[in-house]
Amino acid sequence: MDEWFVVDHLDIERLLSEWRWLCPSEMTLVARAAFGDLFLRDAGGAVFWLNTAIGKLTRVADSEREFCEMVNKSEKRTEWFAEQEVQACAKRGLIPTRYQCIAFSLPLIFAESGSSNTPYIVDIYECVAFLGDLNRQVSNLPDGSKVRLRVKVPEPSPPQ
Repeated sequence: MDEWFVVDHLDIERLLSEWRWLCPSEMTLVARAAFGDLFLRDAGGAVFWLNTAIGKLTRVADSEREFCEMVNKSEKRTEWFAEQEVQACAKRGLIPTRYQCIAFSLPLIFAESGSSNTPYIVDIYECVAFLGDLNRQVSNLPDGSKVRLRVKVPEPSPPQ
């Protein structure tokens, strides 16, 4: 649990670069979850949960102290930090470092991602940025909308 609050090494501006459409105000990083979710404190001291999987910013506590007290409750750790899923991933050898998180082969925002979805370790900055851009693109679509993904493969850099 303590590792969730070890976030001083992470660059909040870089993490939020693709989330400014949802989180425009200045925030401080309080904690992070193994699946890339972020817990942010605003200038007034309130704590927000940035659920990167579904693109939702939710106020969860009026202060960092209240947030820490809530984290001590099992149901909040399950909801916010997905403890059981993290343990299951760890048993499979998926243990992210300080600069990594666990992602899924098909983003969870898509209903079809389901149980056959493969988790893997990825750079936290890349994952959070990708999910911010993806969620921004689908943010105005009604639930249940059909989405077609088009992946552009970058052209190789010319030899130097």
